[in-house]
Amino acid sequence: MRVMLAEDSALLREGLVRLLKEEGHDVLAAVGDADALLEAVDGEPPDAVVVDVRMPPTHTDEGLRAALEIRRRRPEVRVLVLSQYVEKKYAAELMSGSIDGIGYLLKDRVAQVGDFLDALERVGAGGTAFDPEVVRQLLARTTHADPLARLTARERQVLELMAQGMTNASIAQSLHVSQSAVEKHVNALFDKLALSHTTGYSRRVLAVLRYLGT
Repeated sequence: MRVMLAEDSALLREGLVRLLKEEGHDVLAAVGDADALLEAVDGEPPDAVVVDVRMPPTHTDEGLRAALEIRRRRPEVRVLVLSQYVEKKYAAELMSGSIDGIGYLLKDRVAQVGDFLDALERVGAGGTAFDPEVVRQLLARTTHADPLARLTARERQVLELMAQGMTNASIAQSLHVSQSAVEKHVNALFDKLALSHTTGYSRRVLAVLRYLGT
């Protein structure tokens, strides 16, 4: 298999290169950041890429965003993501379409050489390879839906300003809308947060508590 690696740890990167070559794979490129990976893939598309999630410059989600971009540009390229963490948002996005030729492993699995190589082989053949912990956390994410996700952008803005202690009149002035418009947004977000018929407690306080708890 023709493989490209993106891993900012030089030690781990070189170890993976040696391992893959010993297993008979052709390592076309081994780079330390997401931009270099995208450039390499555009220049000579491999059969598969192995990409870390957190890489320079911010060490947050560059690798996972690069994986999404590779899937968009070249869906024939297989993608195996490695991470120390489950990045739920982008992992879910990566899995939202066809999951043929996609894998997501936690880095602990790399220490289990057989598991890592088996996962790469399955992904390279068009199959899938997901770490059990990734699946567990994504299932938890989908089965316990965030009620705030139902809010519109404007409703979320109103709720954020409520959390700052603003009255409806102050919110209207801040957003340059009428107070009646704010009242409609407030009632809508109460409905979506299942607070419309709450009695004995301030619905504004309860809504803010929901917001602060996310």
